[in-house]
Parts: sequence; C-alpha cells; structure tokens
Amino acid sequence: MTQPPDDSYRQPDRPTEERVENLLDSMTTAEKAGQLVGTWAGKLGLEQDVGDIKRAIRDHHLGLAAPFGWAGAHAQDIDDAVAAATELQRIATEETRLGIPLLLNADAVHGNAYVAGATVFPNNLGTAATWNPELVEDAAAITAVETRRVGAHQNYSPTCDVGRDPRWGRIFETFGESPRLCAAMAEAKVRGYQGDGIGDPDGVVATAKHFPAYSEPDRGEDASPVDVSEYKLRNVFLGPFESALDAGVASVMPSYNSINGEPTHGSSRLLRELLRDELGFEGHVVSDWNGVRHLHDDHRTASNRRDGVRQSRVAGLDVESVGHVEAAEHLVSLVEEGAVGEATLDESVRRILRLKFELGLFEDPYVELDTAHETLGHEDHRRVARDVSRQSMTLLKNDGLLPLTGEEDVFVGGPNADDLVHQLGGWSVQSPDGVPGKTIREALESRLGGSLTYEKGTTLNEERDIDAAVEKAAAADVAVLAVGEGWYLHEFGPSAQAGVDTGEWPTRSELHLPDAQRELVQRVQATGVPVVGVLVTGRPLIVDWMAEHVSAILMAYYPGSEGGVAVAETLFGENDPSGRLPVSIPQSMGDLPQHHDYLAHPRPIGEDEHPASYDPLYPFGHGLSYTAFEYETVTLPADPVGTEGTVGVTVSLSNVGNRTGTETIQVYARQQTSARVRPERTLVGFERVELDPGESVEQTVSVPASAFGYYRPPDGHVVEPGEYRVFVEEHESSVRIDNQSA
Repeated sequence: MTQPPDDSYRQPDRPTEERVENLLDSMTTAEKAGQLVGTWAGKLGLEQDVGDIKRAIRDHHLGLAAPFGWAGAHAQDIDDAVAAATELQRIATEETRLGIPLLLNADAVHGNAYVAGATVFPNNLGTAATWNPELVEDAAAITAVETRRVGAHQNYSPTCDVGRDPRWGRIFETFGESPRLCAAMAEAKVRGYQGDGIGDPDGVVATAKHFPAYSEPDRGEDASPVDVSEYKLRNVFLGPFESALDAGVASVMPSYNSINGEPTHGSSRLLRELLRDELGFEGHVVSDWNGVRHLHDDHRTASNRRDGVRQSRVAGLDVESVGHVEAAEHLVSLVEEGAVGEATLDESVRRILRLKFELGLFEDPYVELDTAHETLGHEDHRRVARDVSRQSMTLLKNDGLLPLTGEEDVFVGGPNADDLVHQLGGWSVQSPDGVPGKTIREALESRLGGSLTYEKGTTLNEERDIDAAVEKAAAADVAVLAVGEGWYLHEFGPSAQAGVDTGEWPTRSELHLPDAQRELVQRVQATGVPVVGVLVTGRPLIVDWMAEHVSAILMAYYPGSEGGVAVAETLFGENDPSGRLPVSIPQSMGDLPQHHDYLAHPRPIGEDEHPASYDPLYPFGHGLSYTAFEYETVTLPADPVGTEGTVGVTVSLSNVGNRTGTETIQVYARQQTSARVRPERTLVGFERVELDPGESVEQTVSVPASAFGYYRPPDGHVVEPGEYRVFVEEHESSVRIDNQSA
C-alpha cells in the first residue's frame, strides 16, 4: 500500500478547497467513481452481508453506505448501529490507499426510528398538524443529534412533496396538501437538521426529496407517471423545494417517477436546467434507492443498466445511493471510453469530498458508544416528542363526551390500542423491543388502573373476538376504539409485525376501514355505550359512518413513541387538542382529488350551486378544542401594499370558554381578477396563539405580499396589482396590492 505523492489533504489547517483539489489530484478513476456510489446492509436483491460491504469499500472504493434502516438492516439497536458504523469507517480509513472516510446515511424521517431506543416523533402528516414550525425545528435538531451519535452524517429527509392524493401510500411522509404549510415545515426541518451548518457536530446533511413532483401519481400508485403542466408544477409542487433551498439544504433527491415522460433520475432538464441553473442549487444530488436501475428496468429509457448509469450522470446525478459495485464499475468504464466526461466525474467528486472535509470526517470519523447511549431516547428529547404528539392531536368530532373525567369505567379495544409499532408507522423498526414509550392502552391503564378493560376485537383485517369486545364494552361507561392502519412503506407493505402482506388492506383502492374494524365499531356503538374513535393512521380515512354515529373522533395520525401518552392526556383533558388537519378528509372516493385550493371554474349546470364534491367530510384546517374561540374583528391595511411589502392581518381573538386552549389563526386569500385562473382560496399565512379562559388578544399575522402571487408562465413569479380577498374564519375583507406602493 503506497501513500499518494502529496498528502496535504490530511492537514486540517489547510483551506477546504485546497484539500479537495489535493486529494482529487491523487485519485485514480476507480477511486473517484467509488466515491460517488453507495451500498447498504441488506441490499435489495438478496444475498449480501456486512462482509460484502467491506469488500466493496476496500476493493472498489465505495464512499457511501447505509448501515441503518429498512427491512433486513443489520443495525437495529444502539450497540449494533455504532458497531456497524465503526467497523465500516475502520475499513475505509485504514484499509484503503487514500483512507477516505465514508459518508454514512440514514432514513431518519421522523426521528432516528430505525435504531431501537431512539426518540420517535410523529410521522410528517401528524407533525404538520401542529402548524408549529418552531417545534418542528426543535424535533429535527433532536433527530439530527441522535442520528449523528450512531455514526450517520446524512439524513434522507425532509420530504418536500405536497400530498395531493390520499390514496398514495406515502402521503403520511408529507406535510399535507398545502404548498404553504409544506414549505414552512420543510424549511424548519432543514434548519433543525443542519444546525449551524455542515460543520456542526450535532447536525446532519439534510436531503430535500423527492424532486420535483412525486406526490400526485396516476391512480395514486406509488412511482407511477406524473403528467403535470408547468403552471401546476411551479405553483403546487416546487414551493417547498425552493424553501428548502433557501434554508441551505445540502442535498436533493430526485423522484422515482417520470414527469411528462422524463424519468427524473435521467432528466438534464430537471436536474441541471431547473435545479442547478434556475434554482441555483450547489449541493449534491443523490439518487433515491434504485432510481438509476429503474431507467432500464422500468422506464426503459436506457438500453441496459450501464446505459442507465450514463444517462443519470449526464443528467446531473452526483451519487447513486445503493448502486453497489456494479454501478461503480459501470461508471469507471463509461469515463474511460468518454461516454461520461472526466470533468463531470470530477465535479461530482469535489462535492462529496468537500462535504466530508466540512463534516470533519478526515479528522475523526468515529463515534462513542457511551455517548450514543446517553443521547438516544434522552428524557429531554422524549419530552419534545411528547409536545409534538400533543400538539398534533386533532379532534374531528365531539358531542360533549370529551374530555373524560377520569372517573369512568373505560373499555379499550381495536387493532391499534396496544401496538407500539402501529403508533410508529413506517420508516421505523418493526419490533417493539427496546422502543421507549407506551401504547394507548398502557397510557390509559396507568391512569385508570382496574377501571379499564381491554379486548382487541380485530386485527387490521380480521375479527379476533368481537363478541368478547362487545360484552366488555357494554359493561363500561365509555368505549375507546383505536382503529386505522398499521406499519407500511410505499405501496402499503409489507409489514411482518402486523401480519399484513402487500395487497391486503390498507390499499390505495379503499379509504374506508376494512370490514372487521367497521364491524367492531358498529357493534360496540349499538350497545349504547358512548364511543370515542381514535384514528391511528397514515392517511385521511373516510369515516363517514363514525362521523354520524360515534360521540367523538380523535385523529392521532402515526403519533410516534410518545403517542400513547399524548392520546391519553387528550382524552382526559390534560392536553387541549390543538392539532388542525393538514389535509382534507373526503366523504367519498369519487370526490378525489379534493383539496382546499382548487382552481376556480365554470359550473354550466346549476352554476349557482356549490358542488358537493368540494365539501369534504372534514376540511383542511379543521380541528376542535375543549374551549371556544371567538374572532371579533379582522383588520387589513387600508392603504395599498407594495408588491415587495407585507400585509399585516390583525385579528381580535378571545377565548370565551373555561379552559386554556390554543387556536391556529389561518389566513386564506383569493385574487379577485387575475391573468390566469387562480384557486378559490389558498393558505397564505398562519400562527398559533395560546389563550387562557377569558383572555383576548390582538394578533397580527404578517403575510409577505409575495405569498399572494403565483408563477405565471412565461414571466416567472408575479404579484399582480389588484384586489385580494382575505378570509379568516367567518370574516372576509379586502386588501389592495399596488406596484407603486412603498
């Protein structure tokens, strides 16, 4: 093993760019190619073990690895995670010619949830229900430090997709249907993950995904084509990515799907012209899992897998996340024959080397096991997770049953009442072993003791003992039924823990509860006992029967490791349910797509009627409280506001109930006359306000005038002068935006 002729790249006092160029000059084509290819522990495609990864790093110079997460991963607890990271870094730094450390990545999308013992937050749809970007930033910072302490440096998060189709199996990973809310949450996560910058030892590299329009696929089928106009692409899907870029996100991941016939992983128009040239992104572009292979295997725009590697590199991809040895060898041969330019290769390598230097990996690539144990699942971290879970709790219906007094005899049932893995949802471990937190049943039992009875009644899809559940429920004062979905990924599966195979419910063809769960709810309700339905779910489910017949419905989403406590606190009134829906809950599958910001259009038959298809079962922004709020006045600027200015929306708000509560002021707007068709209304601003009983406040929500604008092809983003209607609750007023105003 020989040393390079000049190893000044090892000297930390030298400028980063000098170190990058020094190391780059010392590298062979194979060493460069390896730095742009990753692998993982438990590679899709069958037989691979850690030994295969070691050989790939040692013999083929692979520079990235994912030793954490996904089904089949080796690292499931803290000890294993740290051991895997340490051993792989040792191979890279001690058994390769140049000793370049690895960039290790993780799918820590709602906490470092693939490591048992970590703090697990609600999945993103629940997180968005808090409407609290500051809290989300705190949660992301905790995720970052817990991810970094087990050896990972890059997090494949945040999801910037705007969730427009509840049939889609990944909507729980989104922040909902509003581009504005998604943008605020994505930006908050980037800030939390990256901290004070890439050199922050408590931060990780954030990855904005899945660029640029993944979340409204044909039929709701994961990774199916998206045909989208430039108008819709710019006005619905790009905004959260632009906010993530403004926040300094260091990595972007393309989407699996084709957009207007172009697979994103092979599109120079999307990755070079749009992302880099127009939006100014300077970080690295990393493939989604097998996104490069799909170019040949599925999209068929490449003649073979080697041609797929060529196509992706020419398009602007820097890193193939799990290409393994095959992709590295293809890249070497493509460069050697001139099909991929050496300058293209070098520019991508510079980005990865620069990142590794800025992360400090050349000085210390290792982590300490004791520190990992002290950090993951720390009580301070779990306290924040409880706050996120509490603030996500969304009360959809309440006929006065809630909050409970604590004196009741309570029956608890349903497939999600006593299942911690179901509370976590996808992108988490599939075993409850070592996972902190309580189930809903456990959290309720800790308050009620012997006055609680339990019977599961059903699995997600099958009856277990509904007769016993009905008998116990009939003897209680109130029944709490935790129903909904379990753990799944992508196209709804598979989940070994839940005993659910892909193709069983949940599926994209059915948003109602399955027969077994509906039978349980209907038979318990028929006993006459008041029923509280708790929805543990990744999607907005159609619960029209429950909405009509049960006493209360609490939307808990996938609430994470602290979700059981948050549900119990909410049912007993210790936590005011302040969550607000980040997505519409439809009345019917036939009403899809359904979202609050639908475009204005004619109604040739019954033109004065409001179509029922625009009336969801529960609308975007909906959520009840245990207190009552009164909006007395909403005031807008009397004078015109300049297009570069700010519209101050001042709300006079009072808590007229007898409990402390939190209201989210939601500001919507509609342009009265526009050059292009605009939404009937769209969210432009929001702010949470906590008020004591009898307390009043005048709260101003500052909305940039740019939020009233839109992308108008071919002119770009514009704020057209004219009148804009502004809506806050039942109040409606106008503001004028004027080019000539200061």
